[in-house]
Amino acid sequence: MNASPEDLAHIIAHVAGTLASEHFPTGERAALRRMSPGQPPPLYFYRFALRHLPGNWEAVEADWVTLTAGMALMAPNAHRPGFSLGTALGEAGYSEGRMERLLQSDGDTRRILFLRAVRFLAAKAQPFDWLDGARLLLTRDAKKREGVHRRIARDFYTLVDQQKKSA
Repeated sequence: MNASPEDLAHIIAHVAGTLASEHFPTGERAALRRMSPGQPPPLYFYRFALRHLPGNWEAVEADWVTLTAGMALMAPNAHRPGFSLGTALGEAGYSEGRMERLLQSDGDTRRILFLRAVRFLAAKAQPFDWLDGARLLLTRDAKKREGVHRRIARDFYTLVDQQKKSA
């Protein structure tokens, strides 16, 4: 993904807003929610992708399928700009073991574990900044990816440590 951080933030906000819109067809949203890594996406995804995803989405199609499915799962309250994925998972009580497996995974395993984390957050009605999710899946450069992991882990443990102190 070659989009600048501002471009990616704009794209994520647009996708989340589109999926959350009351005018978005519920049947299409349901089909997008059911998408799963490793499975062929429905025709609706291609129409959605051509209208709303960046021009190079096909280069990382599996990641965009996962991001779209996750945002559709959490719609209409998926995106909370400025509220990090790590903080959301920490606040919702996500386990350290699951966090470790998510950050150490790669490929379809990462996509599957990420969608499981999204389902966990959806069940807790805990939106987050989807820019973190996009960076987690779309970042290919090893150094930048490690920075994404560090930021998610830092936000997660900051909240978990605060909860332990106040308990």
